[in-house]
Amino acid sequence: MTSPWRTCFSDVAHTLVRAASRLLSTQSHLHVTCQASTRVFPFARRQAAAGQVLRAPRPVFLTVLFALSLQAASVSGEIELTNSRDASVRKHRDYSGVVLWLEPVDRAAPATGAGRHAEMLQKDKHFNPHVLAIPVGATVDFPNADPIFHNAFSNFSGQPFDVGLYPPGTSRNVTFKHPGIVRVFCNIHSTMSAIIAVLPTPWYAVTPATGKFSIPNVPPGDYQLRMFHERALPDNLKFLERRITVPESGLALPLVSISETGYISVQHLNKFGKDYPPPPATGGTYPGAPKQ
Repeated sequence: MTSPWRTCFSDVAHTLVRAASRLLSTQSHLHVTCQASTRVFPFARRQAAAGQVLRAPRPVFLTVLFALSLQAASVSGEIELTNSRDASVRKHRDYSGVVLWLEPVDRAAPATGAGRHAEMLQKDKHFNPHVLAIPVGATVDFPNADPIFHNAFSNFSGQPFDVGLYPPGTSRNVTFKHPGIVRVFCNIHSTMSAIIAVLPTPWYAVTPATGKFSIPNVPPGDYQLRMFHERALPDNLKFLERRITVPESGLALPLVSISETGYISVQHLNKFGKDYPPPPATGGTYPGAPKQ
Protein backbone atom coordinates (compact mmCIF):
# COMPACT_ATOMS: atom_id res chain seq x y z
CA MET A 1 0.00 0.00 0.00
CA THR A 2 1.33 3.43 -0.87
CA SER A 3 2.56 5.46 2.08
CA PRO A 4 0.45 8.58 2.73
CA TRP A 5 3.64 10.61 2.99
CA ARG A 6 4.77 9.41 -0.43
CA THR A 7 1.31 10.25 -1.81
CA CYS A 8 1.59 13.66 -0.21
CA PHE A 9 4.95 14.45 -1.75
CA SER A 10 3.80 12.99 -5.03
CA ASP A 11 1.15 15.71 -5.05
CA VAL A 12 3.86 18.23 -4.22
CA ALA A 13 5.99 17.01 -7.12
CA HIS A 14 3.21 17.38 -9.65
CA THR A 15 2.60 20.90 -8.40
CA LEU A 16 6.28 21.72 -8.66
CA VAL A 17 6.55 20.33 -12.17
CA ARG A 18 3.85 22.76 -13.29
CA ALA A 19 5.46 25.77 -11.60
CA ALA A 20 9.09 24.93 -10.82
CA SER A 21 10.62 28.33 -11.29
CA ARG A 22 7.99 30.08 -9.11
CA LEU A 23 8.38 27.62 -6.26
CA LEU A 24 12.16 27.72 -6.32
CA SER A 25 12.16 31.50 -5.97
CA THR A 26 9.76 31.73 -3.02
CA GLN A 27 10.52 31.33 0.67
CA SER A 28 6.91 30.94 1.79
CA HIS A 29 5.47 27.67 3.09
CA LEU A 30 4.15 25.17 0.59
CA HIS A 31 0.65 23.95 1.55
CA VAL A 32 -0.44 20.50 0.46
CA THR A 33 -3.53 18.59 1.57
CA CYS A 34 -2.84 14.87 1.95
CA GLN A 35 -5.45 12.14 1.90
CA ALA A 36 -4.51 9.54 4.48
CA SER A 37 -5.04 5.85 3.79
CA THR A 38 -6.21 3.27 6.35
CA ARG A 39 -2.59 2.56 7.32
CA VAL A 40 -1.06 5.80 8.50
CA PHE A 41 0.99 7.09 11.36
CA PRO A 42 -1.24 8.11 14.30
CA PHE A 43 -0.45 11.82 14.10
CA ALA A 44 -1.05 11.81 10.33
CA ARG A 45 -4.45 10.10 10.84
CA ARG A 46 -5.46 12.73 13.38
CA GLN A 47 -4.43 15.57 11.07
CA ALA A 48 -6.31 14.07 8.12
CA ALA A 49 -9.44 13.45 10.21
CA ALA A 50 -9.39 17.03 11.43
CA GLY A 51 -9.04 18.30 7.88
CA GLN A 52 -5.76 19.95 8.75
CA VAL A 53 -3.21 21.00 6.18
CA LEU A 54 0.33 19.66 6.32
CA ARG A 55 2.92 22.39 5.99
CA ALA A 56 6.21 21.72 4.25
CA PRO A 57 9.01 23.03 6.50
CA ARG A 58 11.52 25.64 5.45
CA PRO A 59 13.55 25.83 3.40
CA VAL A 60 11.27 25.19 0.44
CA PHE A 61 14.31 24.34 -1.70
CA LEU A 62 14.89 21.10 0.25
CA THR A 63 11.23 20.17 -0.06
CA VAL A 64 11.43 20.81 -3.80
CA LEU A 65 14.42 18.53 -4.23
CA PHE A 66 12.92 15.75 -2.12
CA ALA A 67 9.57 15.90 -3.86
CA LEU A 68 11.13 15.92 -7.31
CA SER A 69 13.36 12.98 -6.39
CA LEU A 70 10.26 10.89 -5.67
CA GLN A 71 8.97 11.57 -9.18
CA ALA A 72 12.23 11.74 -11.19
CA ALA A 73 12.60 9.44 -14.16
CA SER A 74 15.35 8.93 -16.73
CA VAL A 75 15.38 9.44 -20.47
CA SER A 76 17.78 7.10 -22.24
CA GLY A 77 18.73 6.29 -25.80
CA GLU A 78 21.52 5.81 -28.29
CA ILE A 79 23.17 7.99 -30.93
CA GLU A 80 24.96 6.95 -34.10
CA LEU A 81 26.92 9.16 -36.48
CA THR A 82 26.63 8.53 -40.21
CA ASN A 83 28.34 9.78 -43.39
CA SER A 84 31.35 10.84 -41.37
CA ARG A 85 34.84 11.55 -42.66
CA ASP A 86 36.30 11.45 -39.17
CA ALA A 87 38.70 8.53 -38.75
CA SER A 88 37.62 7.74 -35.18
CA VAL A 89 34.03 7.40 -36.32
CA ARG A 90 34.73 5.38 -39.45
CA LYS A 91 37.26 3.00 -37.89
CA HIS A 92 36.21 2.79 -34.26
CA ARG A 93 32.55 3.86 -34.26
CA ASP A 94 33.35 6.64 -31.81
CA TYR A 95 30.03 8.42 -31.30
CA SER A 96 31.18 10.64 -28.44
CA GLY A 97 30.57 14.35 -27.99
CA VAL A 98 26.88 14.65 -28.91
CA VAL A 99 25.00 16.90 -26.49
CA LEU A 100 21.32 16.17 -25.80
CA TRP A 101 19.06 18.19 -23.54
CA LEU A 102 15.42 18.55 -22.54
CA GLU A 103 13.55 21.86 -22.40
CA PRO A 104 10.13 21.83 -20.67
CA VAL A 105 7.27 22.70 -23.03
CA ASP A 106 4.78 24.30 -20.63
CA ARG A 107 6.95 25.65 -17.82
CA ALA A 108 10.33 27.17 -17.08
CA ALA A 109 13.23 24.91 -16.21
CA PRO A 110 14.68 25.48 -12.72
CA ALA A 111 17.93 27.44 -12.58
CA THR A 112 20.61 25.18 -11.12
CA GLY A 113 23.90 26.54 -12.47
CA ALA A 114 24.80 29.24 -9.95
CA GLY A 115 27.69 28.14 -7.75
CA ARG A 116 28.47 25.04 -9.80
CA HIS A 117 31.94 24.44 -11.21
CA ALA A 118 33.08 22.26 -14.10
CA GLU A 119 36.60 21.71 -15.40
CA MET A 120 38.16 21.82 -18.84
CA LEU A 121 41.75 20.69 -18.39
CA GLN A 122 44.55 21.79 -20.73
CA LYS A 123 47.05 18.97 -21.05
CA ASP A 124 49.24 17.71 -23.91
CA LYS A 125 47.97 20.64 -25.98
CA HIS A 126 44.39 19.39 -25.76
CA PHE A 127 41.27 20.54 -23.98
CA ASN A 128 39.79 17.74 -21.89
CA PRO A 129 36.93 17.04 -22.17
CA HIS A 130 36.60 18.11 -25.76
CA VAL A 131 32.84 18.62 -25.29
CA LEU A 132 31.47 19.91 -21.99
CA ALA A 133 27.82 20.61 -21.12
CA ILE A 134 26.86 22.93 -18.25
CA PRO A 135 23.69 24.72 -17.08
CA VAL A 136 23.46 28.49 -17.44
CA GLY A 137 25.18 30.20 -14.52
CA ALA A 138 27.88 27.58 -14.01
CA THR A 139 31.59 28.36 -13.93
CA VAL A 140 34.22 26.51 -15.95
CA ASP A 141 37.79 26.26 -14.65
CA PHE A 142 40.63 26.07 -17.19
CA PRO A 143 43.63 24.62 -15.32
CA ASN A 144 46.91 24.51 -17.24
CA ALA A 145 48.58 21.13 -16.67
CA ASP A 146 51.11 21.60 -19.48
CA PRO A 147 54.70 22.83 -19.00
CA ILE A 148 53.90 25.72 -21.39
CA PHE A 149 51.68 28.79 -21.44
CA HIS A 150 48.08 28.72 -22.70
CA ASN A 151 45.45 31.31 -23.58
CA ALA A 152 41.90 29.95 -23.80
CA PHE A 153 39.44 32.19 -25.61
CA SER A 154 36.24 32.26 -27.62
CA ASN A 155 35.02 34.88 -30.05
CA PHE A 156 31.99 32.93 -31.26
CA SER A 157 28.34 33.37 -30.37
CA GLY A 158 27.34 32.04 -27.00
CA GLN A 159 29.65 34.02 -24.76
CA PRO A 160 32.93 35.50 -26.01
CA PHE A 161 35.74 35.45 -23.44
CA ASP A 162 39.51 35.73 -23.19
CA VAL A 163 41.32 34.58 -20.03
CA GLY A 164 44.68 35.87 -21.26
CA LEU A 165 48.05 34.18 -21.27
CA TYR A 166 48.81 32.21 -18.12
CA PRO A 167 51.66 29.93 -16.98
CA PRO A 168 51.87 26.21 -16.18
CA GLY A 169 50.33 25.07 -12.91
CA THR A 170 47.81 27.91 -12.76
CA SER A 171 44.16 28.21 -13.69
CA ARG A 172 41.60 30.70 -14.93
CA ASN A 173 37.80 30.49 -14.88
CA VAL A 174 34.79 31.88 -16.70
CA THR A 175 31.16 32.04 -15.57
CA PHE A 176 28.71 31.48 -18.41
CA LYS A 177 25.55 33.55 -17.99
CA HIS A 178 23.85 33.01 -21.34
CA PRO A 179 22.74 29.83 -23.15
CA GLY A 180 24.51 28.92 -26.36
CA ILE A 181 27.28 26.90 -27.96
CA VAL A 182 30.72 28.25 -27.04
CA ARG A 183 33.61 27.23 -29.29
CA VAL A 184 36.85 27.37 -27.33
CA PHE A 185 40.37 27.76 -28.75
CA CYS A 186 43.88 28.55 -27.56
CA ASN A 187 45.48 31.72 -28.91
CA ILE A 188 48.90 30.05 -28.83
CA HIS A 189 48.16 26.60 -30.24
CA SER A 190 45.98 26.48 -33.34
CA THR A 191 45.22 22.77 -33.02
CA MET A 192 43.49 23.15 -29.65
CA SER A 193 39.70 23.39 -29.75
CA ALA A 194 36.72 22.44 -27.61
CA ILE A 195 32.97 22.94 -27.19
CA ILE A 196 31.08 24.21 -24.15
CA ALA A 197 27.31 23.78 -24.42
CA VAL A 198 25.68 26.25 -22.02
CA LEU A 199 22.14 24.97 -21.55
CA PRO A 200 18.93 26.52 -20.15
CA THR A 201 18.03 23.30 -18.34
CA PRO A 202 19.43 20.90 -15.73
CA TRP A 203 18.45 17.85 -17.83
CA TYR A 204 21.19 16.98 -20.33
CA ALA A 205 23.80 14.41 -21.30
CA VAL A 206 26.93 14.13 -23.46
CA THR A 207 27.43 10.84 -25.29
CA PRO A 208 30.49 8.65 -24.66
CA ALA A 209 32.14 6.68 -27.47
CA THR A 210 29.35 4.07 -27.40
CA GLY A 211 26.75 6.70 -28.23
CA LYS A 212 24.53 5.54 -25.37
CA PHE A 213 23.17 8.21 -23.04
CA SER A 214 20.91 8.64 -20.05
CA ILE A 215 19.45 11.89 -18.73
CA PRO A 216 18.62 11.31 -15.04
CA ASN A 217 16.20 12.94 -12.59
CA VAL A 218 13.68 14.15 -15.18
CA PRO A 219 10.26 15.03 -13.71
CA PRO A 220 7.33 13.61 -15.70
CA GLY A 221 5.97 15.96 -18.33
CA ASP A 222 6.32 17.22 -21.89
CA TYR A 223 9.71 18.27 -23.23
CA GLN A 224 11.41 19.36 -26.42
CA LEU A 225 14.41 17.14 -27.11
CA ARG A 226 17.26 19.14 -28.62
CA MET A 227 20.78 18.12 -29.61
CA PHE A 228 24.10 19.45 -30.82
CA HIS A 229 27.02 17.86 -32.64
CA GLU A 230 29.92 19.94 -33.90
CA ARG A 231 30.16 18.10 -37.23
CA ALA A 232 26.43 18.21 -38.04
CA LEU A 233 24.74 21.03 -39.91
CA PRO A 234 22.18 23.07 -37.90
CA ASP A 235 19.35 22.13 -40.29
CA ASN A 236 20.08 18.42 -39.82
CA LEU A 237 19.97 18.80 -36.04
CA LYS A 238 16.79 20.87 -36.17
CA PHE A 239 15.11 18.12 -38.17
CA LEU A 240 15.93 15.58 -35.45
CA GLU A 241 14.35 17.61 -32.64
CA ARG A 242 11.14 16.17 -31.27
CA ARG A 243 8.57 16.64 -28.57
CA ILE A 244 8.50 13.83 -26.04
CA THR A 245 6.36 12.94 -23.04
CA VAL A 246 8.24 11.52 -20.07
CA PRO A 247 6.15 9.23 -17.83
CA GLU A 248 6.97 8.46 -14.20
CA SER A 249 8.49 5.16 -15.30
CA GLY A 250 11.00 6.88 -17.59
CA LEU A 251 11.43 6.81 -21.35
CA ALA A 252 13.67 4.85 -23.73
CA LEU A 253 14.08 6.63 -27.06
CA PRO A 254 14.66 4.89 -30.40
CA LEU A 255 18.06 5.10 -32.09
CA VAL A 256 18.90 8.61 -33.32
CA SER A 257 21.07 8.84 -36.46
CA ILE A 258 22.95 12.10 -36.96
CA SER A 259 24.36 12.64 -40.43
CA GLU A 260 27.60 14.58 -40.90
CA THR A 261 26.78 15.16 -44.57
CA GLY A 262 27.76 18.65 -45.66
CA TYR A 263 30.22 19.30 -42.84
CA ILE A 264 33.38 21.11 -43.92
CA SER A 265 36.23 21.74 -41.52
CA VAL A 266 37.34 25.39 -41.56
CA GLN A 267 40.56 26.66 -40.03
CA HIS A 268 39.77 29.14 -37.26
CA LEU A 269 41.59 32.42 -36.61
CA ASN A 270 43.30 33.60 -33.45
CA LYS A 271 41.66 35.96 -30.97
CA PHE A 272 42.76 38.96 -33.03
CA GLY A 273 40.97 37.63 -36.10
CA LYS A 274 44.23 36.80 -37.87
CA ASP A 275 45.94 33.63 -39.07
CA TYR A 276 48.10 31.81 -36.56
CA PRO A 277 51.85 32.36 -37.08
CA PRO A 278 53.92 29.29 -37.94
CA PRO A 279 54.98 27.22 -34.93
CA PRO A 280 58.45 28.00 -33.54
CA ALA A 281 61.45 25.74 -33.97
CA THR A 282 62.00 23.18 -31.20
CA GLY A 283 63.40 24.88 -28.15
CA GLY A 284 62.43 28.35 -29.33
CA THR A 285 60.02 30.81 -27.77
CA TYR A 286 56.50 30.55 -29.12
CA PRO A 287 54.61 33.70 -30.20
CA GLY A 288 52.92 35.48 -27.35
CA ALA A 289 55.15 34.14 -24.61
CA PRO A 290 56.35 36.66 -22.01
CA LYS A 291 59.79 38.06 -22.65
CA GLN A 292 62.49 36.67 -20.43
